[in-house]
Amino acid sequence: MYTIYQLPEFDAWLSAIKDGMTRRRLGRRLEKAQRGSLGDVKPVGAGVWEMREVFGPGWRMYYVQRGAVLIVMLGGGDKSTQAADIARAIALAGALED
Repeated sequence: MYTIYQLPEFDAWLSAIKDGMTRRRLGRRLEKAQRGSLGDVKPVGAGVWEMREVFGPGWRMYYVQRGAVLIVMLGGGDKSTQAADIARAIALAGALED
């Protein structure tokens, strides 16, 4: 089991998704992660991980793990904005260290 904390940047990104079905599907993915099933993830650098959802444009959610039970959701995007989204997530993760 994980405790998931969503940064305001992550909340803003998720809230801005216009399609309600997509928001619900991503929300279910977060619920699964909270129960301990992280699913399709990969490291993208500087301790940041990418949760991949293979539907629509290829949704991505970025997070860092702190300790054994805390996951901090940093942001998200899709395959078309992946490089910029990763850079933004890494910057946010670095700011958490300060």
